[in-house]
Amino acid sequence: MSEKKSSLLMHSCCAPCSSAVLERLADNFDITIYYYNPNIDTPLEFMRRAEELSKLDKLGIKYDVIIEEYISSEYDEAVKGLENLGEGSQRCYECYKLRLRKTAEFASKNGYKCFTTTLSVSPYKKVEWLHDIGRELEKEFGIKYLDEDFKKQGGYQRSLELSKDLKLYRQNYCGCVYSKAELIARRHCEKPKATKQSSTDMNHELRRTNNASITSGSPRCARDDATKRSKR
Repeated sequence: MSEKKSSLLMHSCCAPCSSAVLERLADNFDITIYYYNPNIDTPLEFMRRAEELSKLDKLGIKYDVIIEEYISSEYDEAVKGLENLGEGSQRCYECYKLRLRKTAEFASKNGYKCFTTTLSVSPYKKVEWLHDIGRELEKEFGIKYLDEDFKKQGGYQRSLELSKDLKLYRQNYCGCVYSKAELIARRHCEKPKATKQSSTDMNHELRRTNNASITSGSPRCARDDATKRSKR
């Protein structure tokens, strides 16, 4: 008789990063993908990334999915006063903390044995920050944080391969309106134009426009309650 696997709540930033982590951990854990990303700049981008997770079915791995409601104000509040800082700054640290805290809290309340995040797959994320935050939350919530650096042992390269095989959408910015502004600036060799005021105005306008698109027929991609899961 096979030993029962430990239940793992795996915070997912996107399908490409999740693919390699899901593949690596599937033999040892009963995995639930937890998609909580209020940092994403628009509802349409949020839904696009969420819907890509369904393509992971092609891996032939059993997993569940929880899509949290998109509440962008949670991110706005977390990075308030840090808007003008660049990529890899304290703004990003607060974003990591926001998403990991929500994951740890949900895992603790719903009986998971451990939690982790796919963010460490990316070579652009500071894994030492992720692990520092995760270990502190482990102490606070009394639930094990799986402190692996998933980019190691070819993890990042594997995510690229699986993205190609599964035809996954690979975004070219982390998700927030500030990283998008920095991407555009790099392409034009300019300074980022997402100042505190302009980025806030742009963010609100994008959200207003795309919310109108959602109400006019786009599929809703959010959980209805804290325990609802989409079986895979």
